[in-house]
Amino acid sequence: MEEFGVRNPAAGIADIGLGKAASVRYNFLEAALYEEAIRRGEAELTADGALRALTGQHTGRSAKDKFVVRDGKTDDQIWWDNNKPMSPEHFAVLHQDMLAHAAGKDLFVQDLIGGADADNALPTRVVTEFAWHSLFIRNLLIRPERQALEGFQPKLTIIDLPSFRADPARHGCRTETVIACDLTNGIVLIGGTSYAGEMKKSVFTVLNYLLPEKGVMPMHCSANVGPEGDAAVFFGLSGTGKTTLSADPKRTLIGDDEHGWGENGIFNFEGGCYAKTIRLSAEAEPEIYATTKRFGTVLENVVLDENRVPDFNDGSLTENTRCAYPLHFIPNASETGIAPHPKTIIMLTADAFGVLPPIAKLTPEQAMYHFLSGYTAKVAGTEKGVTEPEATFSTCFGAPFMPRHPTEYGNLLRDLIARHEVDCWLVNTGWTGGAYGTGNRMPIKATRALLTAALTGELKKVEMRTDANFGFAVPVAVAGVDTKILDPRSTWADGAAYDAQAKKLVGMFIDNFAKFEAHVDGKVRDAAPGIRLAAE
Repeated sequence: MEEFGVRNPAAGIADIGLGKAASVRYNFLEAALYEEAIRRGEAELTADGALRALTGQHTGRSAKDKFVVRDGKTDDQIWWDNNKPMSPEHFAVLHQDMLAHAAGKDLFVQDLIGGADADNALPTRVVTEFAWHSLFIRNLLIRPERQALEGFQPKLTIIDLPSFRADPARHGCRTETVIACDLTNGIVLIGGTSYAGEMKKSVFTVLNYLLPEKGVMPMHCSANVGPEGDAAVFFGLSGTGKTTLSADPKRTLIGDDEHGWGENGIFNFEGGCYAKTIRLSAEAEPEIYATTKRFGTVLENVVLDENRVPDFNDGSLTENTRCAYPLHFIPNASETGIAPHPKTIIMLTADAFGVLPPIAKLTPEQAMYHFLSGYTAKVAGTEKGVTEPEATFSTCFGAPFMPRHPTEYGNLLRDLIARHEVDCWLVNTGWTGGAYGTGNRMPIKATRALLTAALTGELKKVEMRTDANFGFAVPVAVAGVDTKILDPRSTWADGAAYDAQAKKLVGMFIDNFAKFEAHVDGKVRDAAPGIRLAAE
């Protein structure tokens, strides 16, 4: 058989319109993809054996260039306030133009799976023009057994051609960069960007569309499980600690970013991790750091010194430096990607205003409120023009990847929390003792100690106070944690300044949630911050 080499494209790829490709490298393994990427000048070998690639002008997702085809099926199912529509006619032209662009090129194909739960899996064929992209997506999705690839039938096909340039007038898009999702027919087209994360998040977007109809909750979260089968999920936006805090040597890692929660428990969508590496160190994150020294790992936009040693402190190319590696590179990773129903939900936020406590207990209604809010904060200097902390509200902790209205996901989550009696906690990994620039980052040791107490159930035994601004329950004292840090107001030199900052943040929450008020019941509306004070 010539299944896994350079093969005649007519033998298996012509059915998706790419039969005019010069060659197709079908399900190449790591060594062959390394050779191709280096030979073609796409990437280079690091001193430790990883593969480093640069993505050029696009060092992150191009969220404004992502479109969903609006057709008879999706018209009333998609949250169009959050998703840009593309007509079926424009998509058809874009599709044909990309197929024509691929003619004569050497292409790479990986047949992979999105979703570790067999009942909810999404067989996915990924066609790329870059060898390193093929290695990236091979690391990130689930790799079927070789014998299972015979007769592989994809339900989703992704075509990623960075050298293609879209025409806004002809293709109904915004710029030369385009990510177009035809959810009805299971096709994603990516052009004009080399950022590999677009492929990963396209699979997530499609699963976020498909699974709620089956009663399965798709989640932008990491997950792990303890020795007693006590699973936990960690919601959070980029930079809040999903990957770091779920990598616990005492617990089995299920996955670091995308999961489903269905009838049988939780399951990973992916077979790998896509971790941020800016300021990565062996001391703070030993498991993740070790993956950067392994053959098979892809480093994205990481600066190398003259000896090709990665400099993880150098953000000159981007703060969004990344490494992509298969899950089994983490020593205590799950082999199945499956775990029981969670006993604990952690919602992570990096509050740069220095207002929120390091941990707080949420009622089911408060959990839905904070899930729909999806709050974190950007800090000064991370983006051009950001000179002071800036609130970010990304509903469901992943708005760019949510095709449906957020209340669909919120209601699913609340029902699952109630059915399985899950404890919910809000954890602030941001600032204490003042806002960014004045205060300090929350000590990671304190965060880990509080998380451990939450996961073991110890926090349910301690005395709680009600937060004056947000109404949730906050521990008064926890063994091994500085008591002062549990009361954020007491950590500020100026209590009045804290009160003013807290009032400002409460107002931001209320203003942001206004768009959801008509879609939730009174109990969720009453979970808003400031409501308790107003009643008094």
